[in-house]
Parts: sequence; structure tokens; C-alpha cells
Amino acid sequence: MFVSLTVVTVFMAVLLLVSAGAKSLRTRHITEQMSTLGVPQSMMVVLIGAQVAGAAGVIAGLWWGPVGISAAIGLTLYFAGAVAFHLRVGDRKGALPAVVLTMASVAVIVLRAATL
Repeated sequence: MFVSLTVVTVFMAVLLLVSAGAKSLRTRHITEQMSTLGVPQSMMVVLIGAQVAGAAGVIAGLWWGPVGISAAIGLTLYFAGAVAFHLRVGDRKGALPAVVLTMASVAVIVLRAATL
């Protein structure tokens, strides 16, 4: 079961860091998407920080379970919020990646709790 946890954790961490990197570059696509969702540009630093902290937390959680579970709970809330923001503006296509990442965050919680 620890191997499954490791795979899902590394998947999450890589995706979070790629997403944080894309947000930090403030590409046109990201800027337009955030504008459509009603997210102010001033919040980008907070979103980037949350993603980097989440990635660090789930990786650290491989060695210290409570940290991984706490980070995964935070990520679950983060991505559930992203789903809500996408659905609020009728962006079902954009909500799908956030749904997948919400489920992956829940998987990290379940797998880490099972391997404590």
C-alpha cells in the first residue's frame, strides 16, 4: 500500500509544482482563466504558495504521516474550492482537472491513514 501512496503523492506533487510554475509565469491562458473565474490577480501569490506548500507537505508526509494527511486535507479543500469556482461560472470542462485532483487528494488521505 505504501507504493500506491508514493505514486499518488509524487503525481500530486509534480502536478502542483507544474501548476504553481504556470501561475507564476502568468501566461495569457492562466491570466484569462483566473479572470473568468473571478480570481483577482492579487490572489495568485496565495494560490502559488498553497500549491507549493501542499506539494512539500504531501512529500514530507511520506516520512511523517500526520503532516501528509494534514497537507492532503488542505489540498482537498483547495481543489474542492477550484471545482466550485469553475462550476459557478459554468466551466464544466475546466472543473474536470480540479475534480480529478480533489479525488487524488482524498486518495492521499486514505492511503496515508492506511499506512500509519
